[in-house]
Amino acid sequence: MTDGNTVAGNLGYAGDVTVQQAWQLLEENPDAVLIDVRTTAEWSFVGIPDLSSLGKKTHLISWSVFPDMHQNPHFQTELAQIQPKQDAPILMLCRSGARSISAAISATQAGYSNAFNILEGFEGDKDGQHHRGTVGGWKKHGLDWVQN
Repeated sequence: MTDGNTVAGNLGYAGDVTVQQAWQLLEENPDAVLIDVRTTAEWSFVGIPDLSSLGKKTHLISWSVFPDMHQNPHFQTELAQIQPKQDAPILMLCRSGARSISAAISATQAGYSNAFNILEGFEGDKDGQHHRGTVGGWKKHGLDWVQN
């Protein structure tokens, strides 16, 4: 994990964590929350992280709203409803680790001092056959997940 105090000025958020570091932080810190910033379609058809073994749940707040992918104007308000503690670790997850950077920056702008991006996201980058889920990400690393 990177140091939020040093990095926030450079990146605009607390830094990046691996999926394993995210899981460990969720396991060890009772205030840490996981925010999945993908779309309703992705949650429904691809799956979501399952934190039930940690006694937690994945919080779903779209950064971009399906189907036209406009930015969710209520993102910061929805985040504040989920986690009012602005010093708590907020772990942002998207498909491959791109939208979650924007979400972490937005959370930092809203006053959260420990908003992190999860590297590789839920599915990771595409492989040689243009498929996701084999190169990196939450699923590839064997962390718990469920599909509706």
